[in-house]
Amino acid sequence: MRFSYLIILVWLLGTALSSRAALVVAPPAADTAGYEAQRQKVNELLQKRSARFGQFDESLKKRTGIFGLKTKKDMQASIDILKQIVFTDNDIFRETKMLLDYKEFEKSQIAQQANEFDGRINGYIKTISKLQREQERLSAEVDRLENNNLRNQGLLTLFALTTVGIGIWLFVRRQKVTKA
Repeated sequence: MRFSYLIILVWLLGTALSSRAALVVAPPAADTAGYEAQRQKVNELLQKRSARFGQFDESLKKRTGIFGLKTKKDMQASIDILKQIVFTDNDIFRETKMLLDYKEFEKSQIAQQANEFDGRINGYIKTISKLQREQERLSAEVDRLENNNLRNQGLLTLFALTTVGIGIWLFVRRQKVTKA
């Protein structure tokens, strides 16, 4: 009965330490290679925990006392193995938290890049629209200036013809006056 209380106490201690250790996790790096290394670390810790749990099972079956009873030394060995399992669990929790932080960091980085790209694309669209409006305005201005140029050329041609006509008329009139 006391042994089960001891196991519960060790488990509670491990849970308290793991929650405290989770608060001290360093910020994640931004590379996928780091994520893979972290994942490998968590897998190794899980294998280590599994091996220690096997040792714990063996220590529970071990009875070196008189009449096949457990001795204090047997129980202490089981408790020590449980402590090692708790410490490994704490490491697993801490490393898993770092692994999740990697994923969360990558997710936020991707979202930030998507927002930046959206901003750039919207800027490009606005610039293109502005340039298209400017091009339309300049095309209309060119058309208006070409029409004004044609009108001015027509007026200049009319003025030149009128001046030549008046010049010819004056020349002919002077010729008539000098003949008469």
